[in-house]
Amino acid sequence: MNGVSRLLVFALGERSYALRVEVVERVIRAVEVTPLPESLPFVLGVINIQGSIVPVFDLRWRFHLPGREVVPEDSIIVARIAKPSTLAPEGRAVALVADEVREVIEVEDRDLLLEEGALPGLGYLEGVARLPDGLLLIQDLDAFLSPEEGKSLEEALRSV
Repeated sequence: MNGVSRLLVFALGERSYALRVEVVERVIRAVEVTPLPESLPFVLGVINIQGSIVPVFDLRWRFHLPGREVVPEDSIIVARIAKPSTLAPEGRAVALVADEVREVIEVEDRDLLLEEGALPGLGYLEGVARLPDGLLLIQDLDAFLSPEEGKSLEEALRSV
């Protein structure tokens, strides 16, 4: 018997991407992002969520898509990087800017391509879901930051 994976589908431009529902904490409307000095190029800045400072990632930069300003119609996906680091031993909440959050879908595991090495050079992707209308790239937040990038981000966040 095959299992089923639940995925949150979001858009960047005309393209659709996904995150596993288990890593998503919430989806909020776009808010003002405070720039984070001396941070990584794909970190737009930080936002305050219930007293916690959360870094905001620009997925467009990671996917080599044309950049643009965050607009009020955008959505922010708050998710958790589970992989602990020496500076964030419990993992870290992060915010991802999306043009639109579309839906939550269920995909049978037999329709997922999760083989290691199936997506060479795209280590921040967990895999691909085969859907009737095309392929859906599934993000792996635990692999989104290299150890060096994670350390650089934590150091920049300490300055806030």
